[in-house]
Amino acid sequence: MKKNSGDTQLLRDPVIEPTGEVIAECLGNANGAYIKFVEGLEPLGTEVEWRYYNDGKAWLGKGLYKWTTTRGTEKEMTVFWLSIWDGFFRVSLFIPEKARIDVLILPLKSETKKMIETSKQMGKLKFFPLVFDLRTDKGFKDIFTLADFRKTIK
Repeated sequence: MKKNSGDTQLLRDPVIEPTGEVIAECLGNANGAYIKFVEGLEPLGTEVEWRYYNDGKAWLGKGLYKWTTTRGTEKEMTVFWLSIWDGFFRVSLFIPEKARIDVLILPLKSETKKMIETSKQMGKLKFFPLVFDLRTDKGFKDIFTLADFRKTIK
């Protein structure tokens, strides 16, 4: 789950949209895990929307949780960010610092809890990042637990 300095982020061309075929070509053997990940989001009421971001010069997927309020207002919340790399995909969650203790109570693997404990707050932003590099479906349970928890934080 650690970052390697030689990793290459893909989907950099604003003209080439991240279709299933394009993503499959980029991910290679990790494409099956990616498909399983996206399918696993459905029960969470979360979907991935792709958009090209000029500041990062890359396509990023936003994990969006959408709901309708009791008054009929459509709302959405970004639960995580997804990026495609050479042979793997990266899921990044940004958890509010005020929720760190609550996150540590969740049923997560000890490796994930250690990541939560050691993650540094992002400058003046009151969030800390949790970044998962995925080639297989290992770790999905923790990511889905964290994503579900993230939906509850305003």
